[in-house]
Amino acid sequence: MGAAATFPETHAATGLREVTVGGIRTACVSRDDLARMMLADCLAARDIPSAPKLVFASNGHSIALAFRDAEFRIVLEQADIIHADGQAGVFASRLLTATPIPERSATTDFIHDAAKLAAGNGLRFFLLGASEEANAEAARVLAARYPGLKIVGRRHGYFPSGEEEEICHKINHTRPDVIWVGLSVPLEYHFAVRNRHRLRAGWLVTCGGCFHFVAGSSRRAPGWMQRAGLEWLFRLWCEPRRLFWRYAVTNPLAAWLLLTRTRTIAAKPAAAQPAWRGAEAA
Repeated sequence: MGAAATFPETHAATGLREVTVGGIRTACVSRDDLARMMLADCLAARDIPSAPKLVFASNGHSIALAFRDAEFRIVLEQADIIHADGQAGVFASRLLTATPIPERSATTDFIHDAAKLAAGNGLRFFLLGASEEANAEAARVLAARYPGLKIVGRRHGYFPSGEEEEICHKINHTRPDVIWVGLSVPLEYHFAVRNRHRLRAGWLVTCGGCFHFVAGSSRRAPGWMQRAGLEWLFRLWCEPRRLFWRYAVTNPLAAWLLLTRTRTIAAKPAAAQPAWRGAEAA
């Protein structure tokens, strides 16, 4: 294990209220807030093309990995927004901070919030990751469920690093507003940071195995297990061989970090109200 994580406690680029959860600065936003931020940032990026904002997820796995792996910790620090993908982080913020995270924003749920808002406002999605079958089915399901959603490109996630520049060029050619990257942790975080300068979009969102859940090839836990923070247990029951050692190692460490490295961040001087607060869905 490495030394304790030393993440920045606020991010000037976003002006967000944040708390430190398990050693990671995490945005105090609801799923609706996150979707409206996406819309405002993506519309603004169309006027001034630039590298995308990096939107990363925080859960038990990433919290434990950031503590143990200094390289991953540095990569994680490059995010513009880190949202609470895990329910345990939300519980910890409620228990140990004065400005708790209002709700979990699991990427598997948020992609639907984002797709609904995108369909009504003309945002364009690119899906990168998973197998060809899962990627294609996820694109089909999203397009069918949210009429008007523009999925302008997609690609499976199996490629050598030497092809990344060409892939980024092809992504840019489709002019996406949001790039969803599901290459598993930590690969997708490294890909995002390594290629940020090559890409032009509003947001780049890491999404893990999200495409498999959208496609229906992986199942979500029952609602009560999600609300109780036990979705990991359901996943372990579904895939014991693949996940047993991951959870055996990461869960105790993540729990310790959540209890010992969760705290309120001191308030900064008042700033102008973020533009996304006024962004309305069509």
